[in-house]
Amino acid sequence: MIDVLKTYIDYKRICETIGYTFKDKELVTTALTHSSYANEVHDGTMYNERLEFLGDSVLSIVVSDYIYLNCPELPEGKLTKLRASLVCEKSLYQYAKQIDLGSFIRLSRGEKHSGGGDRPSILSDAFEALIAAIYLDGGIEPARSFILRFVIPDIKSSKPKKFKDYKTTLQEIIQKNPEERLSYVLVKETGPDHDKHFVVEVHLNSNVIGKGGGRSKKEAEQQAAREALELMGY
Repeated sequence: MIDVLKTYIDYKRICETIGYTFKDKELVTTALTHSSYANEVHDGTMYNERLEFLGDSVLSIVVSDYIYLNCPELPEGKLTKLRASLVCEKSLYQYAKQIDLGSFIRLSRGEKHSGGGDRPSILSDAFEALIAAIYLDGGIEPARSFILRFVIPDIKSSKPKKFKDYKTTLQEIIQKNPEERLSYVLVKETGPDHDKHFVVEVHLNSNVIGKGGGRSKKEAEQQAAREALELMGY
């Protein structure tokens, strides 16, 4: 039988870690109790599967609301893909790891010894259950604050960098010397009409200063200008 003295939730530490103090300690205890623990102690201990169900919905609405308001450039399809990437098991596992959630979860001896405290499915489920516990205890605003603490940095790190117009940058540099002349020369074109590949050189007067390829002439020119800028130390 499990030594219950060793399986109490460290209430003070978990509250400090997540930045929220519970009024109802039973909520956070249940959120961090895995079914394997409840099944082993056989004393009617509640576990986190129902909270996980609710937390999944709270997470979805908070993330949907945030990206709808803060990513106005994205159409519906891309919003859907972005939300899916933010609420999937892989992301939730990483969020849980950031706060060492596995060290708080109550597991059976077998589950603990087999590495359950680092299992993605267990950690992601507990993270959703914790969201639900915060929501039930304090309402949507503290739940939103907790979720966005992880989601906003994730969005910022995954957003593609804005397109840089290398051709314009190169032109602006060369224009400082009026006697210099830039030109782009198509040197190679391969592939069928539906899958063309172009290779372009950028010339400074008669000298080749960059070369690039792409699926369109414009893309190849941009890549040639990018190489030229790199060679020039920009």
